[in-house]
Amino acid sequence: MSYKDFEEYNIQVTDDVTDRYKKIIEDLGENTERDGLLKTPERAAKAMQFLTQGYHQDPVEILKSAMFKESYNEMVIVKDIELYSLCEHHILPFFGKAHIAYIPNGHIVGLSKLPRIVDVFARRLQVQERLTEQILDCINDTLKPQGVAVVIEASHMCMMMRGVQKQNSVTTTSGFRGQFEKIETRNEFLKLIGK
Repeated sequence: MSYKDFEEYNIQVTDDVTDRYKKIIEDLGENTERDGLLKTPERAAKAMQFLTQGYHQDPVEILKSAMFKESYNEMVIVKDIELYSLCEHHILPFFGKAHIAYIPNGHIVGLSKLPRIVDVFARRLQVQERLTEQILDCINDTLKPQGVAVVIEASHMCMMMRGVQKQNSVTTTSGFRGQFEKIETRNEFLKLIGK
């Protein structure tokens, strides 16, 4: 059985971005006709569409598709959610983990939807601060829980491989709404995620 590619791409966008990548590679002094680079512009165009697919996804609809009435009203935590994004300043990757908690207020959400929301917002050109706030606000505004907490820890290639070149730096951002603005609730969450 031959290899089949299941990813779908907008042909017009792929062609346009491929042409641009080819020009960039040539402007940098490379030969786009050599074997190793023949298909690189097209692969890069498809990779960029994949890495920014969050622009075409609706995080609110994702959450609403798995909201269930439930009387549970204690903290729900999904931690160590892998995330991969692109820094909007240099279009270089940043990657790490997100930790999300919410306290239901009559509705819970399917657990897989929280990592999906992380992916929707991470698959855009981003800054970590905005990413944290978008995840937080989406959950807060859609579920309307008693409270929401989001902590993101990430390493940024723009700091690691260029600029200051600090290999072991990790950036942590956090946001809290509702009950998590109370220090005791916030501390319980931070303790449960190991912070």
